[in-house]
Amino acid sequence: MKTNWKGLVLVGLISSASTLAGFKLLGTDSEKDVIFKEAPTESIARFTSTGAPVGAPGDFVYAAEATTPTVVHIKSTMTRQASRGQQIPDIFRDFFGDEFDGGSRGPQSSEASGSGVIISSDGYIVTNNHVVEGAQELEVTLHNKGKYRAKVIGTDPSTDIAVIKVEAKNLPAVVLGNSDAVKVGEWVVAVGNPFNLESTVTAGIVSAKGRGLGIIGQSSRRNGVTPTSAASGDSPLESFIQTDAVVNPGNSGGALVNLKGELIGINTAIASPTGSFAGYAFAVPASIVKKVSSDLIKFGNVQRGYLGISLDNLDSKKAEEYGVKVNDGVYVRDFTENSAAQAGGVNKGDVIVKVDGMDIHSIPELQQSIGLHKPGDKVNLTVNRDGKEKDLNITLRNRTGGSDIIKRDESAAVMSTLGAEFGNLSDQEKQRLTRYKVDGGVKVLSISGGKLARSGVEEGFIITKVNGKAVKSVKEFQSAIAGKEESMVQFEGLYPDAPYDVYSFGFRL
Repeated sequence: MKTNWKGLVLVGLISSASTLAGFKLLGTDSEKDVIFKEAPTESIARFTSTGAPVGAPGDFVYAAEATTPTVVHIKSTMTRQASRGQQIPDIFRDFFGDEFDGGSRGPQSSEASGSGVIISSDGYIVTNNHVVEGAQELEVTLHNKGKYRAKVIGTDPSTDIAVIKVEAKNLPAVVLGNSDAVKVGEWVVAVGNPFNLESTVTAGIVSAKGRGLGIIGQSSRRNGVTPTSAASGDSPLESFIQTDAVVNPGNSGGALVNLKGELIGINTAIASPTGSFAGYAFAVPASIVKKVSSDLIKFGNVQRGYLGISLDNLDSKKAEEYGVKVNDGVYVRDFTENSAAQAGGVNKGDVIVKVDGMDIHSIPELQQSIGLHKPGDKVNLTVNRDGKEKDLNITLRNRTGGSDIIKRDESAAVMSTLGAEFGNLSDQEKQRLTRYKVDGGVKVLSISGGKLARSGVEEGFIITKVNGKAVKSVKEFQSAIAGKEESMVQFEGLYPDAPYDVYSFGFRL
């Protein structure tokens, strides 16, 4: 029987801690450096309490003891704005109660929990983006029961990875393993906090590698609205490690480690028709976690290299359809504008079979190989053209077709903190407001959480001023709040059905 994986996969339910390599990030003095712990190429001989070598098949004690102190419990607090609904006169509330109000008003708080993995002794923690997305407050509980407030350093919806930080020192940090060296059938251990059960350890094997499920792009939508971070960011990158180690809601962002206690992935999704574990879980490989986390810490966003091509997986049927002489690899259907691959000599109809000498069998494998590089990096692409292999040197570009480092969009980061979607006023709305001596504004289209919801702002509210300065378009609004992180910002606005009632409020972004 065929299984509809997209229908079964629930993103955000499981967890596997991501680990970052032990190396020092290079950069200018103004950029943040962080030290990660990385496993040596040849692991130092270690022994368990039974005298058996660490990593011996069937022995999970060392891996559990080494990993558990590095996995944290993350509690996120979110505020969502209830619909204004149909209002009834206050005089009737005493008789009928608020349930007849057409829906409760005002902000409503909710809590969610997940896991994270300490990647450096000075407090950097890797988790899933969906664990921290939309959260106003993050509380991290360490293995020793210490509690800290955490700050989001950066998020990458395209891989569902995020980095947060607590102000603490001398924390136990996980050791980064080589996820590329992981073998199907190898024993692994998952550590996390399912159902708020802290420090839970389960074991299983690697069931498959390089899984592309098509779920990250779908999961970035909330109530039919695509967040700014997802809409303007990189395309989804999926190359999951599949395992049968038991993971459940709350494991998200926890660690998947080998029997040497080395991090090989971050648990991110489960295949389940019920929402609980039903056999398989999926983790973001440590190689991707290392790349994403280091970029988030250093640049504030991810620097990904792109080939700039439209692709298709091959099998014998498609090979016959496309008229190519191989049925294993990735078929080049077309090019994007300013394509790096086209500039480097790739032709339509080529089949990509290797990247830097490593065999490529599927689109997820190709995406992972290229996604680990930054714009400007050179890769060796081996293509099969008319039955003959040809090596091409390609200089990767960024998503806009250039080779420059893409800086963090400061306005997008602040917009995410506000937790709302905004739109320009229609001509009719502008004309109506001029009757009340209001010269334009920005309309709140939807609220999914964030500081606006916490302040009681509802859908339909029109923001007319930011810090006393009038804003008449979304572009002007974005410019007004850009760079205002950690600063007090004052908003002024009104509801169109009561334009004489002007509201003024402020908070620290």
